Amino acid sequence: MVGFDQVTKTYGSVRAVDGISLRLYPGETVALLGPNGAGKSTTLDLLLGLKHPDNGTVSLFGGTPREAIVAGRVGAMLQSGGLMDEVTVAELVKLACSLHPKPYKPADVMARAGIAQIADRKVNKLSGGQAQRVRFALATAGDSDLIILDEPTTGMDVSARQSFWATMREQADQGRTVLFATHYLEEADAIADRVLVLHRGRLLADGTAAEIKAKAGARRVSFDLEGAIDEAALRGLPFLTSIDVSGQTVRIQSSDADATVHALYGLGVYPRNLEVAGLGLEQAFVAITEAEEAKQS
Repeated sequence: MVGFDQVTKTYGSVRAVDGISLRLYPGETVALLGPNGAGKSTTLDLLLGLKHPDNGTVSLFGGTPREAIVAGRVGAMLQSGGLMDEVTVAELVKLACSLHPKPYKPADVMARAGIAQIADRKVNKLSGGQAQRVRFALATAGDSDLIILDEPTTGMDVSARQSFWATMREQADQGRTVLFATHYLEEADAIADRVLVLHRGRLLADGTAAEIKAKAGARRVSFDLEGAIDEAALRGLPFLTSIDVSGQTVRIQSSDADATVHALYGLGVYPRNLEVAGLGLEQAFVAITEAEEAKQS
């Protein structure tokens, strides 16, 4: 098990991680979300022992992060991780496997990462997506219990991203914990068993994607109107949290969709193609973080 217990990390007056407590369990795929500056990178650095908490405890499998890493129980793919130049992909993967306490065969690692066909290519000649897949190969060069991924699919095309996440799901199904930070919220929605939302170093939400959406409390209402649109009247609808008018199409968010729709008909308009739905993860994420900003302002 992986745990944070009241962990705090500051840089001068900035509290990058603010009293976080959480547990990660075997077989989970966990998405770490947050706007820039939320504390995601610092959280990952603390897990990897690259930084140490000012207060609180970070534990991995009953010991310290360093102990877990030395034992080969952690694999990491960092956004800022550089690759050695002037060596081939195969040479780099073989090196990573030779250094891991519980290594896999290099050929198997390259096949899993989808880089067998570029094994003889120099690392400095790779595209961005190819380099990402090589980083993934290095992170999975051996039998680790926790895999940490920082923006793992940046630069990958759609097919490569789909293949990557299929492989990650296999890793979780085999009992490994997969923790990934991403700006692609559709990936978190589709892939993650659990979603963590960070904001200004604090853990605002922790649950399934469905639970995070429900936590936002709002719903989406969209419809079309014919003729001139009285936007001022629409903005006066009750429980409205946002509105967007594009041509004849109106999209709003409401904290009480039933009351908003009832009031809409009270305006004497006839909405066509009316749809009421829950927020997507992206809209829920924005709603949760904006609500927190409003409380702190």
